[in-house]
Amino acid sequence: MELAGRIALITGASRGIGAAVARRYASEGAELVLVGRNVGGLEETDDAVQAAGGKASLVPLDLTEGDAIDKLGAVIAEKYGKLDILVGNAAILGEMTPLAHGTPKVWDQVLAVNLTANWRLLRAMDPLLRRSDAGRAMFVTSGAAKAAFAYWGGYAVSKAGLEMLVRTYAAENDKTEVCANLIDPGIVRTAMRAQAFPGEDPSTLTPPEEITDIFVTLASAGFTESGKTYNVNNS
Repeated sequence: MELAGRIALITGASRGIGAAVARRYASEGAELVLVGRNVGGLEETDDAVQAAGGKASLVPLDLTEGDAIDKLGAVIAEKYGKLDILVGNAAILGEMTPLAHGTPKVWDQVLAVNLTANWRLLRAMDPLLRRSDAGRAMFVTSGAAKAAFAYWGGYAVSKAGLEMLVRTYAAENDKTEVCANLIDPGIVRTAMRAQAFPGEDPSTLTPPEEITDIFVTLASAGFTESGKTYNVNNS
């Protein structure tokens, strides 16, 4: 029960890594606020959370709606008075296409979900994280943020921006009890992975449940490193 009594907000919690982290956090004693666009997926995650003895509030939310994120911050403040853990996991892949062939609408959407929404989350949740005795924020990144892969342009740019966003936030909280880090999960069996590599056999990939240890470690009050990227080697 590493996270007993802690309040945790997880985005992209309706499936994949977000759902796996929610189940793990529930088993570790955290009380959850689960955010996602897919109501059915959120309800499935909630069933698993309850089966693990946990408790969750479900928030169907489009993260591109910044005002809705602000309202969520106000609701959490009223209900809990603080936020102990923020997990920014939600992301979209966008188009796998040459940069010069990309669609402006899709480019804007990828940046809105993968980068701007996480800035809005930090902006809204920062006062609540500071009210915690050990506020912990972590965001899911990708190796695409560092290596230039052909046709990954929009996604890679958004993740590179996310990494600078989180490191900057960590630097700004150097003298506080808030820590912010990045997690590169490596190759994991997710819907996004299947979208990027449709010919790949998913049974050969690491399931999301097997990479949740790092999310617990970074969420714990005793972990005080900040501004770093933690890689999970699944190759």
